[in-house]
Amino acid sequence: MATLNSALQIMAGALSADQSALDVTSNNVANANTPGYTRETAVFQANDSVTINGISYGQGVQMVASQSQRSLVLEAGLQQQTQAQQATNSHWTSLQQVENIFNQVTTSTSSGTGVGSLGDQVQNFFNSLSALSATPSSVPLREGVLSAAGKMTSAFNSAASQLNQQTASLNSQVQGVVQQINPLLTSIAQLNQQISSSSGVPNGQLEDQRQYDLQQLSQYVGVNVVQTEDNSIAVTTTGGALLVAKDQAFQLTASNVGGNTHVFTSAPGSAADITTAQASGGGQLAGLLQTRDQDIPAIQNQIDMLANSVATQLNTVQTAGTDLNGNPGTPLFNIPATVAGSAAGIAVALTDPSQIAASATGNGPGDNSNLENMINAGNSNITGGQTPSTFYSSFISGLGGEVSGLNTQNQAQQASLSQVQSQRNALSTASLNEEAANLQTYEQAYQAAAQVFSIVGTLINSALNLGVPTAVA
Repeated sequence: MATLNSALQIMAGALSADQSALDVTSNNVANANTPGYTRETAVFQANDSVTINGISYGQGVQMVASQSQRSLVLEAGLQQQTQAQQATNSHWTSLQQVENIFNQVTTSTSSGTGVGSLGDQVQNFFNSLSALSATPSSVPLREGVLSAAGKMTSAFNSAASQLNQQTASLNSQVQGVVQQINPLLTSIAQLNQQISSSSGVPNGQLEDQRQYDLQQLSQYVGVNVVQTEDNSIAVTTTGGALLVAKDQAFQLTASNVGGNTHVFTSAPGSAADITTAQASGGGQLAGLLQTRDQDIPAIQNQIDMLANSVATQLNTVQTAGTDLNGNPGTPLFNIPATVAGSAAGIAVALTDPSQIAASATGNGPGDNSNLENMINAGNSNITGGQTPSTFYSSFISGLGGEVSGLNTQNQAQQASLSQVQSQRNALSTASLNEEAANLQTYEQAYQAAAQVFSIVGTLINSALNLGVPTAVA
């Protein structure tokens, strides 16, 4: 049968449970601004009842656990969205910097006037030829042609040089990403060891830190995560290279291969060089590698084609005519033997304006027929089946379209990431308003249990002091 003593024990248990719940809520409030913290909720469980003479008597309550509010589905979705968004964002940012090379307007140091981009310089050169065709024997106009040719070759040289500088910058960024990844791998492995050694007992704080490290890791590299039976995790790249297994972290290294920084894994049984595989993965590393290994080489090839085709065709026409002194024409440009490297290696070969072969052989210095052939070269399909101007316009349009497409994709992925982040935060982030309501609820429950505890204590005193009046507050 129920007794005052059993009631006292029930209230003592209630006080303990409510106090523990207050501690859980207080901890949530204290960590409301802690990065990666997952809010916890108090889990109450009724004690087993006791049946006496067919009547069941409750035995109160206990708080059995503080449960972290974490969804594995949302956490996995957040990692995947982060990897995709960071890859696109770094790809877009780095390719935008490449685009700026061709959009920029350079300035003449001597006159302070804008002299335009690479495309402008090619057009200006052909315009100078047109100006000379009206008076082919004019030395000032011939000097203008050589000046325009020098500016055009300088623009090609500058574009090639800046592409190389951008590649060097991307190599440095790849090195920096690797340096960011390795400490996170070490931390995850150490947390694995601590969590697995707790004999299956949930450890919210350690799991929060491990999940936070995984989220940080997803910003840098695409990963797959597998939960193991001892509550530790195995982490691999999206290409399958092992990064973390239980308490072991397999560090990444960055080394120079053919002038570029490649990424290597130290995991046994994995392909040592994971650069190519990771370029199609996620995280910042993938975006940087796509720009460096795919976009820049393709862009370099296109400006090499443009430089080579213009120089080769004009050299052919130039050597077919005669100069102002009646001598056979010599090449107008120096150009490498192969298309590759043409933009970096192109240079003006002539130093004397009289050497421009404006005349056809035997027609005298006032003739401009060979010069007309040079002008016609600018209107011929000499570059990839297009005129130099059309080829360059198509190249710029394609580059701009790719940058714009990446920007649109990045914005869409950022919106998706924000949506998943909001869903995750709604479940896992401590809300001060909600915690304030919980504090009030647990406080009232604690006060009620304390009041009952006090009354039962008074009744017990009355029972122990029979005949002595007692006051019950």
